[in-house]
Amino acid sequence: MSFNIKILPLLFVLGSGAAAGTAQAQTAPAVAAAPADTLLLATACGQCRLGLPGKGCDLAVRFQGRAYFVTGTGIDSHGDAHARDGFCNAVRQARVRGAVVNNQFKVSYFQLVPEARPPQKPKP
Repeated sequence: MSFNIKILPLLFVLGSGAAAGTAQAQTAPAVAAAPADTLLLATACGQCRLGLPGKGCDLAVRFQGRAYFVTGTGIDSHGDAHARDGFCNAVRQARVRGAVVNNQFKVSYFQLVPEARPPQKPKP
């Protein structure tokens, strides 16, 4: 009986460590390659940056030279739209899969391309 009592706390410690490791793995951001059939499109706020009519701020893409509002994802799903690099202040690139339906671009996949950062100057 004393053998089981000594092992039990050890199993509890080992078991909780494994569970914590699993939880960390699940919360880490996954970086997956974009599907091969995606398009690289300019994307921004339709009203602020792409000249579409309306009040407020809505996500849009430029496809074949024309701007379309996006359905299937929203402007707030990809960060702060009013940040320096947000959709209301910058035109960004995104990997997109979708089609024009009823004069809107219906997306089934939308992944914002990270901005290239300028090289930093070495410190003296």
